Amino acid sequence: MDPITRARQLGIQTEYIDGQGHRHVTDAAALQTILDALPVRTPYRFLDQAVVVRLGQSSQTLLKSAAMVPVRWKIVAGAQVIADGEARDRTLVWPGELPVGSYRLHLTDASGFAEQAPLIVAPQRAFGGDFDRCWLLAVQLYGVRSARNWGIGDFTDLEGLIELAASLGADGVGLNPLHTLFDDRPGDCSPYSPNSRLFLNPLYIDIEKLPGFQPEFESNAAVAQLRVGDVVDYAGVAELKWRALRFAFDAFTANPEAGPKRDFERFRAERAPLLSRFACFEVLRHKFGKPWWEWPEPWRQPDAANCASLRQGPDAAEIDFVEFVQWAADLQLQACKELTVRLGMKVGLYLDVAVGVQSDGFDAWNEQSAISRHLSVGAPPDALNTAGQNWGLAGFNAAGLELQSFEPFREMLRASMRHAGAIRLDHVLGLKRLYLVPHGFAADNGVYVQMPFEALLAATAQESIRHRCVVIGEDLGTVPEGFRERMAEWGIWSYQVMMFERDDRGSFRGIDHYVANALVTFSTHDLSTYAGWRSFSDLKLKRSIGIDPGESDDARWHALNMLGDVLRHHAIDSHDLYAVAGFLARTRSRLLAISLEDLLGVIDQPNIPGTVNEHPNWRQRLPLTIDALASAIDVAALRRATAGRSRAAD
Repeated sequence: MDPITRARQLGIQTEYIDGQGHRHVTDAAALQTILDALPVRTPYRFLDQAVVVRLGQSSQTLLKSAAMVPVRWKIVAGAQVIADGEARDRTLVWPGELPVGSYRLHLTDASGFAEQAPLIVAPQRAFGGDFDRCWLLAVQLYGVRSARNWGIGDFTDLEGLIELAASLGADGVGLNPLHTLFDDRPGDCSPYSPNSRLFLNPLYIDIEKLPGFQPEFESNAAVAQLRVGDVVDYAGVAELKWRALRFAFDAFTANPEAGPKRDFERFRAERAPLLSRFACFEVLRHKFGKPWWEWPEPWRQPDAANCASLRQGPDAAEIDFVEFVQWAADLQLQACKELTVRLGMKVGLYLDVAVGVQSDGFDAWNEQSAISRHLSVGAPPDALNTAGQNWGLAGFNAAGLELQSFEPFREMLRASMRHAGAIRLDHVLGLKRLYLVPHGFAADNGVYVQMPFEALLAATAQESIRHRCVVIGEDLGTVPEGFRERMAEWGIWSYQVMMFERDDRGSFRGIDHYVANALVTFSTHDLSTYAGWRSFSDLKLKRSIGIDPGESDDARWHALNMLGDVLRHHAIDSHDLYAVAGFLARTRSRLLAISLEDLLGVIDQPNIPGTVNEHPNWRQRLPLTIDALASAIDVAALRRATAGRSRAAD
C-alpha cells in the first residue's frame, strides 16, 4: 500500500494550512517515519468509526454499503452478550436500555464476513458541577514556602492553602500537574513533561507525617538551607526526601501493626495492575540505566509473568518501596480532598492534566500501541511561533486507542479525577486532532492526525459522571470549526483567558462575551503575571535572553489603554489586580481562577515557553511563607471583587 493511501486510512493529513495561511506538504521521509510509528490497523469494512450511543437520545448507526444485509450484531461485555439483533436495511437501531459502559460490537453480514469495533454507551453530558458561580485560588505547589517544608511545597502546605482559600471565600485550589516525574533527573522538573500521568510526584509528600519519620532530618542543616533559596533546589530536595522515604519504608515494613498494612494492601489491590507494573518499571529503569527500548529483550514490553517473577526475586523489596511511596502520596492528597469537603468547598481540588508524557517514561512503555514514542506532540507555525512547536512529548494515537477500546485514555482520566472536583485537559484540541512531529525533523514538518473525537468525548463524559468531576478543556490556539460547540454539547467546559479575549482592534471583550460553562482567568503559567504585564517586565526579560516577545512596547501601551477602556465601560475606575478580578467575577463563567502570584504582586512568570536554561522555569518560589500570605493580600479588596461568587456571600 502506498504511503498516501495508508496515511488517509489512518486519518493523517499530509498537507495543511498553518496559522499564517501558508500551505505545508509533509516531507516524504517524515511521512514514512510517522507511518512506521503508528500501529497497523485494518480499516472498518462496515463502520466509519467506533460507535457512540448517548443515553436518552434516539441512536442508530448506518452501515457502509460493503455490508451485505441482513447483518447480525451483538454487544459484548467481557464474555457476556448484553444485547443482540439483526439489521435488514444497513441501519442499526440501538436499544434504549443499554447501561453506560464500554463494550465490543460484533458484526457479521450475510456473506459471513465479521468484524469488531468499540461501542461506548455514554451519559448525555459530562458532570456539570453542583454549584452556580465560584472562584478558585490557583497555585504552583512546588513554589510554596513554609517554615516546615523541605524546600518545596508539599501536601501539608496544600492543606494550608486550602484553609487560606476557604477563608478568602474561594471554593477550591487549582494546581499545576501533580504527575510523577523522574526521580533521577532533578533538573527535568516541568510538571507538564511527566514520567507518567497515572501516578503522583513523591516530592510533594510531607515526610514528617509518615510513620517512622526520623526526627534528626528536621534539624538537618541541609533541610534548613533548602528552605532559604529563591528557587527550588530539586537535586537537594530529591536527595534528602528519597533518603527519608527509604527510612520511612524500612520502619513501615518492620512495624507489626496490621492496620496500616491492611490499608496498604487495599491500595495496591485498588490500583492493580497498573501500580505493580509501574513499580516494576521503576526498578528496571534504575537497574538498566537506559531508555526502555534498549533494555534486554524480555523487558522491552510489559509482561505480567515477567513482572510476577521480578517480585519473587531480589528486587521484591524495591518494588514494594515504589508502591509504598505512591500509597503515601495518595493518602496525603486524599486528606487534602477530605479537608475541602469538611470546609464545604464546592469544587475542592482543580488539577491540570498534561497533554503527553516523556517517551522513555512508564506510560509510553506500558502503552506502546496507544502512545507513539517516535512522535512528539506540537503545533504548526503561527504568528507567535513561526517555526512551529515541538513539545517533546509523546501522546496518544487513534489506532492504538481504538484497538484497546480507549482504556488507556480512561485510565489517565481516572487517575486525574481520583481526588479532584475539576480537571483541566491541557491542549484539549488533541481530542479531535493532534499535530505530530517525527523525531529528527523540524517542527513545521509534522502532520495533523485525526482522533476519534466523539469516542473520546463519550469516554470523558463517562468518567466525569462516575467521579462527579467537572472537565475543562484548554481550547486555546487554532480551534477547528465547530470544535467548541461540540465540546459544549458533551458538557466539556471552555477555558477563557482574558489576555486572549480581544477583537481585531485589540479591544478587550466585555463581560457578556464570556460563556457560562467555562473557567475564566486573566493569564496562565505560560504568560506574564499581572504585575509583570503592567510593568513591561515580561517584554524586557524576553529581549534580554534573546527571545522575540512578539509584542512591541507601543502594542503593550495600547493593550493597557484597552484594558482601562473595558474596565471603565463596566464602571470599574481602578486598574489594579482586584479591578480585573472584579471584572472577571461579573462574567457568567461559573469558575474564576485567580493566581496566588497575582495576588502577591509577583512580577516574573512561572514558565517562559521556548526556554530551558535561560529562565528558572518551574523553580521559582513564592516571596513569602504560607503563614504570611493572608497579611500580604488585600483581603477586603479581594472580597469586594469576588462578592458575587464568594463563599462569604452565601
